[in-house]
Amino acid sequence: MDIAVFCASSLGNDVRYVDAAKQLGSFLGASEIGLVYGDAKVGLMGVIADAVLEAGGKVYGVIPKSLKDREVAHPNLTELFVVADMHERKAKMASLADAFVALPGGAGTMEEIFEVWTWGQLGHHSKPCALYNVHGFYDRLLSMIETMTDTGFLKPDYAEMLITVDNPKDLIHRFKTYVAPAQKWSS
Repeated sequence: MDIAVFCASSLGNDVRYVDAAKQLGSFLGASEIGLVYGDAKVGLMGVIADAVLEAGGKVYGVIPKSLKDREVAHPNLTELFVVADMHERKAKMASLADAFVALPGGAGTMEEIFEVWTWGQLGHHSKPCALYNVHGFYDRLLSMIETMTDTGFLKPDYAEMLITVDNPKDLIHRFKTYVAPAQKWSS
């Protein structure tokens, strides 16, 4: 199994998020679960990649040429894919991954997880998507998703597609037991 992880290219201001990225990365590496990620050597992205590698795991990076040229790329990956732009990056990551999870991050992290979640709703894939809700990071977003459902803008089945966990063991268990909804998007 290879999991795409979306997360911040910064460390944030709470060491608990760094610790969670290290813990998840170590777990993935020790469990022989590959990491697919955006290839940065900085921030939580670098932290999780380093942890997977230190635990003997495989890490696949996907980076747009413009970012590689700025020397942001991680130098020690199992395999590096250099792509033309961010759109191609997301498509490549989606093709390599069996599941998707968002650790704490900013606008880019939200955009990435929401896009693959939407692709799942549209039936473009049947892969699980998750929010890694470290120390309640996603609580307010989950409240908004509940509001979207309550007001009729998001079907309950689609809201339930988005797995919410806060530890590696539960994440992998939920990924392995995930069943996509039978009904795909309709208006």
